[in-house]
Amino acid sequence: MRPMSSIATLAPLDAAEPTERRRANAGFGARFRRSRRAIGGLDVVFVALLVTTLASYVLPTDPEALLPASKLLGPGGIDRDGMAHVMGTDNLGRDILARVLYGARISLAVALGSVALSGIIGIVLGLLAGYYPRLDGTIMRIADVQLAIPTILLAIALAAVLGPSVTNLILVLAITNWVIFARTVRASTLQLRASLFVEAARTVGAGDARIIARHVMQNAWTPIIVIASQRVAQMIILEASLSFLGVGVPVGVPTWGSMVADGRAQIITAQWWVAGFPGLAITLTVLGVNFFGDGLRDVLDPRLRL
Repeated sequence: MRPMSSIATLAPLDAAEPTERRRANAGFGARFRRSRRAIGGLDVVFVALLVTTLASYVLPTDPEALLPASKLLGPGGIDRDGMAHVMGTDNLGRDILARVLYGARISLAVALGSVALSGIIGIVLGLLAGYYPRLDGTIMRIADVQLAIPTILLAIALAAVLGPSVTNLILVLAITNWVIFARTVRASTLQLRASLFVEAARTVGAGDARIIARHVMQNAWTPIIVIASQRVAQMIILEASLSFLGVGVPVGVPTWGSMVADGRAQIITAQWWVAGFPGLAITLTVLGVNFFGDGLRDVLDPRLRL
């Protein structure tokens, strides 16, 4: 048995942990405000979310309304009814601005939903693998097998089997991206499991569930948050890639990827706006999310704190 003096020495570390965490995070707001990348990226993300929420109020035009007489109008073109089309129309006369705004709902919902689901799966499996050595080998071998398969090929295969729908697309992207969360959480759990305050908690009778929830998870949130912010950008690109290939959302549902696919034939005939504006929306949103993720990583990295 461990001597009582040793237990007395280790126990205060557990009690002092919340105080130390508060001190470490006291300057988070100030550091975040000083990060231009984080603020700029957050502004882009906020605008994208605001647009998706208010799309039907900002531009009540039906994104699927067919106007054959007004097809392929250039940016700023006016149709026979006197309606201006800021981003022009496509080969079926549909308003591109309306489709970009409504398509943002699907693209962002799929990206955020898949990251949330893959994060839950990865965090749970990472905690189990890192805390219980007997489960580590099995879970990590499954992760290694999945890493050996290119993500886009695995996503295409799963999407083809499950069929096109928004729910299935979220599930497909979550299945193909849980590994990064699992491996990160596992590494943090392995390190924290051998720390002094975890040993002290175990010595005074804390159960595995309490140790994992109270000590391991609270100290592993920083890399999880950073990874999640960066994975959102990758999920936007992957969703657009699958929709471009026709294995993402059902036909007729406006997403940025499917809009780029619809407009690829018009690029040859100089109607660049059909694919150009949804492609620009993808680029700006991904850049904003990446800037926010990079800035958040710098803010949370203790090695960069002054």
